[in-house]
Amino acid sequence: MTMIYKSEAGERELRDHYRQVLDAWPVPAEHVRVPTREGETFVLVSGPRDAPPLVLLHGSGANTSMWRGDVATWSRHFRTYAVDLVGEPGLSAPSRPALDSDAVSLWLDDVLEGLGITGGAFAGTSLGGWTALDYAIRRPGRVTRLALICPGGVGRQKVGWILKALLTRPFRRGGGLRESAMAVAGLDGERDRQALDAVVLTFTHFNPRREKLPVFPDEALRGLTMPVLVIVGGRDAMFDSRQSARRVRECVPHATVNLLPEAGHAIFGQAGPVAEFLRA
Repeated sequence: MTMIYKSEAGERELRDHYRQVLDAWPVPAEHVRVPTREGETFVLVSGPRDAPPLVLLHGSGANTSMWRGDVATWSRHFRTYAVDLVGEPGLSAPSRPALDSDAVSLWLDDVLEGLGITGGAFAGTSLGGWTALDYAIRRPGRVTRLALICPGGVGRQKVGWILKALLTRPFRRGGGLRESAMAVAGLDGERDRQALDAVVLTFTHFNPRREKLPVFPDEALRGLTMPVLVIVGGRDAMFDSRQSARRVRECVPHATVNLLPEAGHAIFGQAGPVAEFLRA
């Protein structure tokens, strides 16, 4: 049994569900598998071959399916590379490189080399936002623009008690996991039913990373020279979004910060603003 899943049957169910989503992808896409030092990495590639590259990095407990509402907009103008992070419930290897080292950036070096990308724009959310930010800090010459949605590593992480509830509340009790998922992600049970169903299915079978994300020091943020867009939700239950907004405004010289007061950790409907920023 793969250790990131609770059972082999659960792993099969999640992968079958994911493949159904990929089969219904809203734009033509290539399925690419890239060998890396952390194991094989799955990448979904869309958009014109001669368009500038845009690397997409999803959040924890997710996979590239989280971009299906955005990719049609972005792939009109970019060659999009939606990467399944290793150690997450996608089609990449189950390895989990240490976050308090350069291991994640070295893995991403291998991914970009395998795709033939020397540099480009990056967009990431939550753990993917942390990953993109870590890479921009360590490899500033390879990141032309950086779009971050509710990124980790900037504001205080406050997810401890919520994550515990999400992982330990008995599934058999009337919707306990569903209620916890709504609290963690800030999802509405009716409006966001499809996304909520996916979260519940995932955490029924998947063991997420438990460690807190390393926080980037001020001097590292001040070293970012590329244009940066940060979008955070005022009701984010996982990260202190107001602290994130304040630190970015104070430390990042070329940053645009959008704080959405009523949004939680899962933010939708930002394909247009992100595209406008990336094409500026």
